[in-house]
Amino acid sequence: MRFEEHVQRALDELPPQIAKALENVAVVVEDEDPDDPDLFGLWQADSFMPDKITIFRKPLATAFPDPRELEAEIRITVLHELAHYFGIDEDRLDELGYS
Repeated sequence: MRFEEHVQRALDELPPQIAKALENVAVVVEDEDPDDPDLFGLWQADSFMPDKITIFRKPLATAFPDPRELEAEIRITVLHELAHYFGIDEDRLDELGYS
């Protein structure tokens, strides 16, 4: 399965009430963040643009070469960044096991 398909599966598996609450947000895949090449994902909000969630392929694929582990970590990363979209901070994500 391609990396993008793992990301799409994580989005497709969201509970319907969460998926319906997503407004004006784009989820994209990029190779890596040029400022932080170890970063797995990033949520960005701009008052004049849609929110953007970026999932970074290279650091995830490097850290998790096993396909099953990679798929699980992509799901966690997608959920982690969506949590930021909904206003959940890093401390709370740590408590929930999504850091």
